[in-house]
Amino acid sequence: MRRILICAAAACALLLIWFLWSATRPAGNTRQETFSVSQTLGGAAAPGYLRADKPRRFSFPADHGPHPGFRNEWWYFTGNLHAADGRRFGYQLTFFKTALTPVAVTRASAWGTNEVYMAHFAVTDVAGRKYRFAERFSRAALGLAGAGGDPLAVRLEDWSALQTSPRPWGVRLTAAEPDFAVDFDLVSVKPEVLNGAGGLSRKGATPGNASYYYSIPRLATSGTLRLGTERFAVSGLSWLDREWSTSALEPDQVGWDWFALHLDDGRDLMFYQLRRRDGSSDPFSGGTLVAADGSSRNLSRDEVQLEVVSWWQSPASGVRYPSVWRLRIPTQGLALEVVPWLAEQELLTAFRYWEGAVAVRGLDGSPGGSGYLEMTGYKGAAAENKEPLR
Repeated sequence: MRRILICAAAACALLLIWFLWSATRPAGNTRQETFSVSQTLGGAAAPGYLRADKPRRFSFPADHGPHPGFRNEWWYFTGNLHAADGRRFGYQLTFFKTALTPVAVTRASAWGTNEVYMAHFAVTDVAGRKYRFAERFSRAALGLAGAGGDPLAVRLEDWSALQTSPRPWGVRLTAAEPDFAVDFDLVSVKPEVLNGAGGLSRKGATPGNASYYYSIPRLATSGTLRLGTERFAVSGLSWLDREWSTSALEPDQVGWDWFALHLDDGRDLMFYQLRRRDGSSDPFSGGTLVAADGSSRNLSRDEVQLEVVSWWQSPASGVRYPSVWRLRIPTQGLALEVVPWLAEQELLTAFRYWEGAVAVRGLDGSPGGSGYLEMTGYKGAAAENKEPLR
């Protein structure tokens, strides 16, 4: 057992060294993908981690904070904003926490920790036709990174999400890079929405392949956005997605397509399509439709029709992604076309994926809107990509 622990400690140390080295590399460089979504969120975890294997009682604002004992957890902020002159922007600020061991071990060293943090920060400048992104890693030691709850405080160096009020729930987001920065205040317009079965979102048939998952779908947002030396007073709407789990994906699931849409009639729509290796849609795909008054209903895969209208191939990575989608929910009278504000919203980070601001065009009398789209698990050669199931 002692030998196993020594080997595990050495492996964790090497991983942490790689994380810290990776964080010093400039953002935006084209490089090989280091991690895959299926490897990180799938597979068997070491014994001792907690699992999302049964319903639980949620309590807010306490559950905005971290959940020790689970392997993976994230705080995912995205939004569409505009300046007074109508100039449009999108942003993403996301914090990921990974536990290297199920239980933290008390160590004399101030460097000792069992948690590693990763954060992604991106801004889409629609008029300027430019997408900026950055990535950071750090260990939860020496004040470099960490998370606390009630009030929420998530930090990775000087990037942070800090709760400002419990009800309505508010949070301040700050992040800065040499070429771009944000300082936003977010206040919830709608309450927390539990996705899946009361917040238990099953991703597969294997017990425990699930997450605890809730959203705050509509947060009024205002603040300052900087691009180079230009500063813009902006306002608009943001979305918060929160998940924690130990394992989620099944072996034949390679990624997902996630839609978070604000509709002009006051409704909000979240839907994720889990994709199998053969390109088909997994039966455990699902989502949530939130009414203007904050009430919600779950959506099964069979209720939502997804169609890829066109594709875009990244000149930087060679990866081919769907570009324009049609999304229909006949039972709700919704027919939408989802179009990126910019095609080039690919993050060339340790995890390679596409995430960006999108416009929503209403079809057949449906409302328009705006939102965010994330697409993961698409691989290099165009010939290897298969269109998701219609």
